[in-house]
Amino acid sequence: MKHFCSSSVSEDLGCRRGEFSRKHYGSVELLISSDADGAIQRAGRFRVENGSIDENTDYAPGTWHRTDVHLENPEYHTRWYFKYFLGKVHQNYVGTDAEKNPFFLSVVLSDQNNQRVPQYRAILWRKTGTQKICLPYSPTKTLSVKSILSAMNLDKFEKSPREILHPEIQKDLLVLEEQEGSVNFKFGVLYAKDGQLTDDEMFSNGESVCSFPISVTLKGWTGYRGGLDTKNDTTGLCSVYTLYQGHEIMFHVSTMLPYSKENKQQVERKRHIGNDIVTIVFQEGEESSTTFKPSMIRSHFTHIFALVRYNKQNDSYRLKIFSEESVPLFGPPLPSPPVFTDHQEFRDFLLVKLINGEKATLETPTFAQKRQRTLDMLIRSLYQDLMPDLHKNMLNRRSFSDVLPESPKSARKKEEARQAEFVRLGQALKLKTIVRGDAPNILATTSLCKKEPWESQCFFSNFPHEVVCADSWGQSLLVSTDAGVLLIDDGQPLVAVFDKTLQVKQMHVLETLDLLITRADRGKDARLLVFRLSAVRRGLEAKQAAKSKYECRENKLEKTKGCHLYAINTHHSSELRIIAAIRNKLLLITRKFNQRNSLTNLSLLSPVSESPVEEFQYIREICLSDPPIVMSLVDGPTGENDNLICVAYRHQFDLVNESTGETYRLHHVEATRVNFVAAIDVYEDGEAGLLLCYNYLCYYRKVCPFNGGSPLVQPSASDFQFSWNQVPYAIVCAFPYILAFTTDSIEIRLVVNGNLVHTAVVPDLQLVASRVRQGGGGAVMWESNEVKSGLCS
Repeated sequence: MKHFCSSSVSEDLGCRRGEFSRKHYGSVELLISSDADGAIQRAGRFRVENGSIDENTDYAPGTWHRTDVHLENPEYHTRWYFKYFLGKVHQNYVGTDAEKNPFFLSVVLSDQNNQRVPQYRAILWRKTGTQKICLPYSPTKTLSVKSILSAMNLDKFEKSPREILHPEIQKDLLVLEEQEGSVNFKFGVLYAKDGQLTDDEMFSNGESVCSFPISVTLKGWTGYRGGLDTKNDTTGLCSVYTLYQGHEIMFHVSTMLPYSKENKQQVERKRHIGNDIVTIVFQEGEESSTTFKPSMIRSHFTHIFALVRYNKQNDSYRLKIFSEESVPLFGPPLPSPPVFTDHQEFRDFLLVKLINGEKATLETPTFAQKRQRTLDMLIRSLYQDLMPDLHKNMLNRRSFSDVLPESPKSARKKEEARQAEFVRLGQALKLKTIVRGDAPNILATTSLCKKEPWESQCFFSNFPHEVVCADSWGQSLLVSTDAGVLLIDDGQPLVAVFDKTLQVKQMHVLETLDLLITRADRGKDARLLVFRLSAVRRGLEAKQAAKSKYECRENKLEKTKGCHLYAINTHHSSELRIIAAIRNKLLLITRKFNQRNSLTNLSLLSPVSESPVEEFQYIREICLSDPPIVMSLVDGPTGENDNLICVAYRHQFDLVNESTGETYRLHHVEATRVNFVAAIDVYEDGEAGLLLCYNYLCYYRKVCPFNGGSPLVQPSASDFQFSWNQVPYAIVCAFPYILAFTTDSIEIRLVVNGNLVHTAVVPDLQLVASRVRQGGGGAVMWESNEVKSGLCS
């Protein structure tokens, strides 16, 4: 089934992040701590998250959704080698790229989350990090290593990859994967009394008034110990331990660690808590008392502080988060105000926030550079160890043949024996890793069960037609099929709107403007057609026959003949703008509108014609060097000569000034083959950003500020990039999520940082429409034998 770069698929759920980001993810501030005499001690720049601007807001429960709480990049989605490869037959290859840097590639044919959907998973190990990708399995089309590496943008080699047949390689690759970070976590817990200004005072506190979960005895403890002594009681008798979604967590509680009367600095306590990336600070006193600042704590290692205050009057907790400014944004976003009355919900929220925070910190330059150096050293060392065997049987040059080739009959028994030993060693390594506590135990959890926002519900079962495109109309769905355009209502019979002579390839339903915009037919006969929704509705109510192509001739925008793609603006603006692409020519069309000047009032002045064609104005033509494959309209902050068009063609994304036609290079694609997917406009306080999606990559690029209509597109601190695990054919932004649709899955990530939160397996999947919902979020419609809806709120 063919899929089109439809605006209803990739553009109509763009989002505004500015106010949301400041309110729930805070803003960076310079924090200065002083002693009792007012002398400055230390200063630092931290992102302060307090959920609301006014910290003195009453202790009322915060406004938030239970479904907003997600572990980002969870281990069972990231630790592929441990979960999908280890203990199973798979292939491993070694080679060097054009810059003579060694790399390793692992490939396995696996079942996608036990859904009986076979697919290839591949991991590319390089000094800059690991790349992961899923590729579809076809029983009739073989897959070569060359095609896998090409899909991961690696096409040129200094030495072609060769297969490593020795089973011991699994042990080395498992070590490479462990560089992603720990499965288990250790968090500091510091008790601060009211009025304390220095870390020496805080670390010297005795028992706190805070109640902790049931503690564990350290001596003889066999679980994750987080660096504490479990043999001789040198780090205290007890500590606090818990499990959360497969992660073991040990807390370094200041009042449980050894106390020394002679040592005012309490070095033993600082040795543990000062070396934790994340520390919880329980602070006594009223909110109006001296406020904790992370600059009070002397530590080069701690990057995140979670300040917790308990209110006895209504048995609630208030949360505030401080993150060193280099730490990327991480969720979940704090409620407003950040007050929790349900203790179990607070526990879940806090643990998820702390785990996500530590993972985000590992992406800061301090940790990322160290991890890359370690990874580079390990890869080079492993490559050097393999060099003596390059001309022996251990390395077999069959890299450009099938990934899973049939062995000759004479060698089959030998190969089966090798594979059996390979699997045996892999399973032993897997068991050893689990026993050692370095593997996620996803069955061990004490978190709340919850319904996720993307859980689907059936909208129409046994849909009999092939879907081309669609858009929502109220609670209904307007669908273009091989049998014409149909209106689907939940539980109601199908209603024909246009017959099959009008082949609609792209559509937008704009209810507030009483408009239906379509692109119909193909090649030289293609055109844009515009209809009044009210006229279409009257025809349906009168039970008129479905309209034919001939009956719609008055609805054609004549200058759009030959149009192969169009895009509309979908955000705040005083006019509707349409860009129609006719080969390498862009045609700008506008329709003025005013929300206060309703169609009802307009009809009192003059009769409204059945066709709205006369209301559209042809503004200008812009010539490009090539026909665009993807387009998106970007609203300028003033709307006066600073609106832009993002176009994708050849190997680049460009920005085109609507007023002057000037073109600016936004992003060059460094890949041999490019499959453009979408360019989604995202706004922060009137300034535009773009999610540029191609192949299996996604880049967020800020386009600001505007300077006389010319965008400055140099790299920004807010830019980020990520890789989808599977190559998508369509992407939808349903804030706070961004969803990638493949032929058998929906990969769900967060807009603010690109982090993965879930992968839903949906065999035979096709996205047909997406829409904005009132109150934020969005609904996504898709079809998989049935028409279903997945809600994001």
